[in-house]
Amino acid sequence: MTPLARASAIGLLLAAVAAAPAAFAQAPGAPAAATMFQASTLSLSAYGETRIAPDMASINLGVNTEAVTAVAAMQANAAQMNKIIAALKKAGIADKDIQTSGLSLGAQYDYEPNLPPKLRGYQASNQVTITVRDLTRLGQAVDATVSAGANQVNGISFGLSDPTAAENAARLQAVKALAAKANLYAAATGYKVSRLVSLSEGGGYTPPSPMPMLAMARMEKSDSTPVAAGEIAVRVDINAIYELGR
Repeated sequence: MTPLARASAIGLLLAAVAAAPAAFAQAPGAPAAATMFQASTLSLSAYGETRIAPDMASINLGVNTEAVTAVAAMQANAAQMNKIIAALKKAGIADKDIQTSGLSLGAQYDYEPNLPPKLRGYQASNQVTITVRDLTRLGQAVDATVSAGANQVNGISFGLSDPTAAENAARLQAVKALAAKANLYAAATGYKVSRLVSLSEGGGYTPPSPMPMLAMARMEKSDSTPVAAGEIAVRVDINAIYELGR
């Protein structure tokens, strides 16, 4: 390349670099972004919460069995679990609402000082999670399984079959709280809320985790186990950016 051609190429490159900022400033979307960062804005968050009585419950329960051999432990466990499932169905729990949630088999040892562990036998465990859609039958369902041989009740949680209405009520509360907070901040700083720039939602209804219950031995009682459903909270969190003006 001749010196003249090289000088021309360098000149064109410098001209392109000098023109680049103007080109970017005119790119689609750039003016809006620049305006957003030049304006006075508020970034806020708020939440809305409603409390409502649950209409369903989930319970985790099962049976532990021990025997000298692994086969005997599993066979005894299967026999008891079949009785438990039959009792659940008799109590009105549908097949789709009974799900195996845990199955284990382990060796059991006796330990004495200065001696090697001594095998005592094997323990088999089978856990099921059931969904009760009629809470008036919840205590009866628990009693039926315990009477059938269940010796573990590990947890219970309450929920909603359809949380839409409760979520929408929480959303309305959250928006009202957010608007009130924006107006408060604007007035305190000598501004007015001009417009809502963005709004996003986080959270929402999440079924509560099972609350632990004590392991239960075989019950020989006619009274149903009392279970109080109470209320559950449905919460919605929102975040927003407001533009302020004088």
